[in-house]
Amino acid sequence: MTGQERSEEKSECVSLSPMMEAVPAPPESERVCVFGTGDLGRSLGLRLLQAGYGVVFGSRRPHSRSSLLPHGAQVLGHAAAAQSAHLIFIAVQREHYDFLVPLANQLKGKVLVDLSNNLRKNQYPEANAEYLQSLVPGAEVVKGFNTLSAWSLQNGPSDANRQVYICGESVEAKQAVIAVAIKLGFSALDRGFLSVARELEDFPLQLFPQWRLPLRIAIGLSAAFFFYLLIRDIIYAYVTQSKDISFRIMVSLANKVCPIVSLIMLSLCYLPGVLASFLQLYRGTKYLP
Repeated sequence: MTGQERSEEKSECVSLSPMMEAVPAPPESERVCVFGTGDLGRSLGLRLLQAGYGVVFGSRRPHSRSSLLPHGAQVLGHAAAAQSAHLIFIAVQREHYDFLVPLANQLKGKVLVDLSNNLRKNQYPEANAEYLQSLVPGAEVVKGFNTLSAWSLQNGPSDANRQVYICGESVEAKQAVIAVAIKLGFSALDRGFLSVARELEDFPLQLFPQWRLPLRIAIGLSAAFFFYLLIRDIIYAYVTQSKDISFRIMVSLANKVCPIVSLIMLSLCYLPGVLASFLQLYRGTKYLP
């Protein structure tokens, strides 16, 4: 190797470990690559480092990005980073996937984890993960980690959703991603083939999906009690006594409806536990060891 080649290789790699600290190179099975140096990529890289993985970031400008990334990671050019690990996290948006096409040879046989989401449903004709698979047909694309935010990765699973949804065509590739998720402290759920990726990409766009039924019940109860009190207190008084007390609608009725609905909703929250306790007492299983 000539002196010029050694200098070029040196310029391609930037180590983010402290200068006086000797960090042994982890085995390839414990080394992962992250394409993307934004908030999500940096947070994921930091979490992987904390879990004991060796992390390599792929960047177009390794030297300019080195100061922004967590200590202990390496920053390489895209081609060198793709060759350094078998598992690669793609933490970039769909419109920037084009840089992966020239890396098709380096990515052949690799596991690509697509973390991207869209701004709205049905933004593209196919899922981002399916589009990524079409760009790099020789790689094994797995959709996963897209339901986690940078904040949740930084603060740990105890302060965020613990579940990571996974889908892909290769069972071995999915098992590799699931192993990483478990080591990071999350629980992984295999949702099936890559055709499910569109459904997973729509998850972050759903606003409080588990709140729909409680909200419908609360709105229905509020409307029912409001009209009942309106008829009993306002309309009945006007019909029978010719009293116009409609000014009480906004204050008096609201002060009656809100406490009633709140107490009913609170009772409904405790009702399943109470029924379960009665059932356990009836079956004699409440105090079993």
